[in-house]
Amino acid sequence: MPASPPPAGSPWGRRIAIVATCLVSLLVCCGLAWWQWDRFTSANGTFQNLGYVLQWPLFGLFPAFMFWRIRRLREKAEAQPEEPAPKAEVPAPRPRPDAPAYATDEDEELAAYNRYLRELNARDQQAAE
Repeated sequence: MPASPPPAGSPWGRRIAIVATCLVSLLVCCGLAWWQWDRFTSANGTFQNLGYVLQWPLFGLFPAFMFWRIRRLREKAEAQPEEPAPKAEVPAPRPRPDAPAYATDEDEELAAYNRYLRELNARDQQAAE
């Protein structure tokens, strides 16, 4: 009887899938780099093709780097005990200086707009309840 593959939820199954994805992406991107090298060495090749030759392997290594980085961050988070987040201190309100003279002259359009905003806020508050 052949050995059954590990269940999809097991850590080994996930690791195998991640490693396979990293290898496939590296192989595909190296193949694309080879294709760009062939284009660069052809008669109509440009330096843009040479740039792609250098970029494709980096694209292929990116999934492996991300797996390594996520694993490292997860290990660091598990090693550190969770501390409660410190509460931000809210400063006491400062006394408001006297309103300037121009604040006493209320613009009619501004007053109408503020009334409209108060009505909208009241409707939103009623709808939320």
